[in-house]
Amino acid sequence: MQFIKKLFYPLTATMSYIQNHFKAMLFVLILVLIFAPASEEDLVPNNLQEISLVGPIMEVSEVLEQIESAAANNKIKGVLFSIDSPGGAVAPSIELAYAIKRLRAKKPVVAYAKGTLASGSYYASIWANEIIANPGSMVGSIGVIMQGADISQLMSKIGISSQSVQAGKYKKVGTPDREWTDYEVNELNKVIYGTYDMFTADVAKARGLDFNKRDIYANAHIFTASQAKDVGLVDYLGVGYDAKLRVAQLSGVSEPVWNKEDKFDKLMKKLSATTALTLHTYFPSLALK
Repeated sequence: MQFIKKLFYPLTATMSYIQNHFKAMLFVLILVLIFAPASEEDLVPNNLQEISLVGPIMEVSEVLEQIESAAANNKIKGVLFSIDSPGGAVAPSIELAYAIKRLRAKKPVVAYAKGTLASGSYYASIWANEIIANPGSMVGSIGVIMQGADISQLMSKIGISSQSVQAGKYKKVGTPDREWTDYEVNELNKVIYGTYDMFTADVAKARGLDFNKRDIYANAHIFTASQAKDVGLVDYLGVGYDAKLRVAQLSGVSEPVWNKEDKFDKLMKKLSATTALTLHTYFPSLALK
């Protein structure tokens, strides 16, 4: 028995060490991935930048920082603004739109609809030099919405009533504890249509469209990529390869070098994907979509 233990001691000792120091080893591995010497290819600075906007538009400080950084970097000759977003809040969408407008004043920008380019995300893209849409993408939904629930019947059933003190006739506009009155709906309409006028006026100006014919391309219509091209919302149909090629052409770059994803971010995404796959395999009801 002692002979067998000695024979397998190197293996058992190694396994024991790994088990006892797994977290520390994982931490060291992450540090190596982050600070490992770059390959010769990685040392070549990129001259083109891809910036992605994915998901609902709510908090956009990170994307804005990327846009502003690209604008200030003289080595960056052109930018691809890749978008797959259903839209979102009005103010952040406008922040992005005008950041792209400032960027365009310094270098070419191509917006690429790689999935959904709708509502606020379309607003964000309008000042790009060109908009290219994947043939399978959905474009449009140029409109404004404000909605809320009337939970007064539910509150009545469970014995809850609301109370408030306010100054100003319209202070309770939009609260969900009762049905909205006609004057409250009119007040909300004032905001909705004012925002819609601003949205469509900016689209018409940026895209060279007739504001008086906005019902054709706006009015919350949803278009396929081909239909969006027909009404003037996009310039070309193509895939990511075509969009990158167009950025290089507009930028006059003969040897394009695109930015690469950070190694740590890539690792975290891989770990997240593995976790999601495991959950989906063993707990189908918790599938992440």
